[in-house]
Amino acid sequence: MNIIETSVLGRRYGGTWALRDCTLAIPDGHLVALVGPNGAGKSTLLNLVVGLTAPTTGEVTVLGGVPAGSLPALDGIAFVAQDMPLYRHLSVGDTLHLARNLNLHFDSGYAHRRLADLGISGKHKAGKLSGGQQAQLALTLALARHPRLLVLDEPTAPLDPLARHDFMAAVMTAMADDGISVVLSSHMLAELERVADYLVLISHGRVQLDGTVDGLLARHRLVTGPAGRIGRADWDVIHTSGTGAQTHQLVRIRSVDETLPTTCEARPVGIEELALGYLRETPAAPVAAPSGAVR
Repeated sequence: MNIIETSVLGRRYGGTWALRDCTLAIPDGHLVALVGPNGAGKSTLLNLVVGLTAPTTGEVTVLGGVPAGSLPALDGIAFVAQDMPLYRHLSVGDTLHLARNLNLHFDSGYAHRRLADLGISGKHKAGKLSGGQQAQLALTLALARHPRLLVLDEPTAPLDPLARHDFMAAVMTAMADDGISVVLSSHMLAELERVADYLVLISHGRVQLDGTVDGLLARHRLVTGPAGRIGRADWDVIHTSGTGAQTHQLVRIRSVDETLPTTCEARPVGIEELALGYLRETPAAPVAAPSGAVR
């Protein structure tokens, strides 16, 4: 089952396309890292997935074919935004009470237990909590709905390293305990190395790369050799850089068993190196990564 599926999806604001020709088929059960620079179209894609905006072109379905924005979709998706939209003048207890009244399904017992375990009192004003506590409150509101898909739009960006670690640990526990799928938009590439098993990379409003992390990393290498002497016709060169007599290339190989030239050295890459290599491409010459690149 595909937890998210899009076909030629696009969204235009005035004369500017925020997202174009987005075609994805993301299976359930993954923690999907959504990566790209500011303005790339990440938040636009997430807003389309959760039904906060309508497509200009194409279509998007979730949860195995349910139209995004429909009542069944809204009931099965929870969303945590970067700015943690809480009613800051309400107490934590009143926030939970309001959430229970606004949702068809809300596990109040789970929410109270989880916050108690975190030492967050129901009497405290939401706006007086620390950044990490506010993030945990927002996550609790989402998880108490027991969603099938949890969408996170850079929720850890304003948090310190310890709070980010605790937040992601809670997300991973929810995946293990409840079997939910997660889409996480983040600039923290090093953090994604530890948790993501599926990658979607967006640049200039278009999907440049998508697939399982293991599959994508298996098909890319960082190759180093004498300047001007390591290119091969059967490689797709993603990015080239040089330091004097040495050339460094991020390449996509056609077979994991491909024999490398004796004049160069090659090593595997991580998510951070892979993403940065694709993102360094210019708008005028984007890399033509295949749709559903390597699964």
